[in-house]
Amino acid sequence: MSKIVGHTKTETPLGEMDILATERGICLLEFDVRTDLDEEIELLKKNLDAVLQIGENRHTLELKRQLKEYFDGKREVFSVPTVLTGTEFQNEVWTELKKIPFGKTLSYKELTDKLGDPKAIRAVAKANGANKMAIIIPCHRVIGSDGKLTGYAGGIDRKRFLLNLERTKNAPVDLFNNPA
Repeated sequence: MSKIVGHTKTETPLGEMDILATERGICLLEFDVRTDLDEEIELLKKNLDAVLQIGENRHTLELKRQLKEYFDGKREVFSVPTVLTGTEFQNEVWTELKKIPFGKTLSYKELTDKLGDPKAIRAVAKANGANKMAIIIPCHRVIGSDGKLTGYAGGIDRKRFLLNLERTKNAPVDLFNNPA
């Protein structure tokens, strides 16, 4: 049986986040306000055939350092190792999400086009929502085709904050002031 060797929390400007890691890398970074967080952790334990152990490891400590750099405006890409537990399709979507540059957004339609199946918008949105690596795999960079901020498990206000954090001064301000 593999162990999740680290389950810890970290404080961010957006509130507390849960971090889970195996000896190989981070397997979860989520806002602790998610209503389904307990179920997500249970499913992760099952998928990894693991037990939960409260505490830190080198990956959780490194992620905390990288998150601080991100929120301080000093990091654009996360380099901490990750352990993904999705389906083949989910992993394809998450790989494409990691290609969205810092400070940029992509619509769900553009994302499905990049994946080669323009009719898969619902499946892509579902895979986006199943991402267990908030911020690390930047699902917050996906917006509606009309430019509106939609669909973020951490809440639209957190999505708006993250996008504003990543935006340059020349970004259109009204994009992020839209009520969602």
